[in-house]
Amino acid sequence: MSTSSPSLARDYVLPSLNRLARWLGLTLLRDVVALTVIGAVLLVALLPLSTLVPAPVWIALALAEAALVVVLLRFKWMLPAAGGVFAGSVVVAALAVFASQAYAGTPPITDAQGRPFRNGIATLEKVTLNGSEQWITLRGQDVDNPVLLNLGMGGPGGGGFATRTLFEPLEEHFVVVSWDEPGTGKSYNAVPMEALTPERFVEDAHALTELLRARFDEDKIYVYGTSWTSILGVWLVQQYPELYHAYIGNAQMVNTTENDILGYELALQYVTGRGDTAAAERLRRNGPPPYDGPGMLDKYVAYLDILNDYMDAPRYTLVVPIVPFLAPEYGLIDKVNHTRGLIESFQVVYPQLRDLDFLVQANRLEVPVYFFVGRDDVNAMASLVAEYHNTLQAPHNELIWLEGGHGLNGDNLGHFTDVMVNTILPQTYEK
Repeated sequence: MSTSSPSLARDYVLPSLNRLARWLGLTLLRDVVALTVIGAVLLVALLPLSTLVPAPVWIALALAEAALVVVLLRFKWMLPAAGGVFAGSVVVAALAVFASQAYAGTPPITDAQGRPFRNGIATLEKVTLNGSEQWITLRGQDVDNPVLLNLGMGGPGGGGFATRTLFEPLEEHFVVVSWDEPGTGKSYNAVPMEALTPERFVEDAHALTELLRARFDEDKIYVYGTSWTSILGVWLVQQYPELYHAYIGNAQMVNTTENDILGYELALQYVTGRGDTAAAERLRRNGPPPYDGPGMLDKYVAYLDILNDYMDAPRYTLVVPIVPFLAPEYGLIDKVNHTRGLIESFQVVYPQLRDLDFLVQANRLEVPVYFFVGRDDVNAMASLVAEYHNTLQAPHNELIWLEGGHGLNGDNLGHFTDVMVNTILPQTYEK
């Protein structure tokens, strides 16, 4: 027969539970504080690496966060100190984000002595297009040069600022205007995501064209599109040919469904030939495109990343999050919104393109057309672009082969620039 009383057992158990609860609470607090400190440190570290925040500002924030870390270590994670460090790190992180947004801008264009060109322009500006606020950059050594509208990097959902350096060689000869289309980057909140339609993009690009014509006193401008924005570019010059000197298409999309089926079949053949049974099984399980509904994006990325391997290009799962962090035009929130925009816009807009067929729908354009085509491009199939070029009726229709795969890169940028300056400009520009 037991002689221990229930109250004695309870008196023993309750302190143990209290100690356990206290230990768990302190452990959780330390983890939260540690993660907050690490987050603040990373945000501050990004300021000099990927934004135009002035050195005195980010140095002050770095010193403030360093002081908080010293306090934390000095007082050995004591509760009042840990709470103060947590609050201080939250403030530092918030100030870092605020500064990145406030100081977002495009770098100046300078001569060999580091002086801005007297008649040049290098600005990041908010404009109103059909009632919504959107963002553009304007860059050139001379505002009297012809205007080149860069519709963005593709997607749908790719902004116009992340690829700025590709157009720097043209800034001597053009005023290069790059556009963050609605639904991404700095224009992420321009319109509700569900309002994104082909018609919306065309009309916003048209409104931007009219704004640029008026601002620079030009009857016509040039328009450049790549991948998804090459679709937008064709639509734009088809509907408003009188506004453009020429259309320049790179990685031209022609028939999205046929293009995607060809890409899927090549990806399946490629991984099967390499003996990658897991990747082949995944593609077979997904089936051929077009895709829609839940998991749509993952299914496209599954074979597109394989095509990037085929072209010796980085995978989209690596490139998409990194690219916006290279653009000082984006604050830290904008950088995240660029990635969100690519993911969300693609899922809204791309299914609306499945019936696209320019061989039928745009077999005649009333402006000079120049197609830049990567010899190894299997994302926008070079064979389909060549077929479109051979059937398209236009005042001038020229196909220029580039080395490499999908889009512009270091291997073909010099050739692209040379043709733009020494062929397209002399053939098409009249002041």
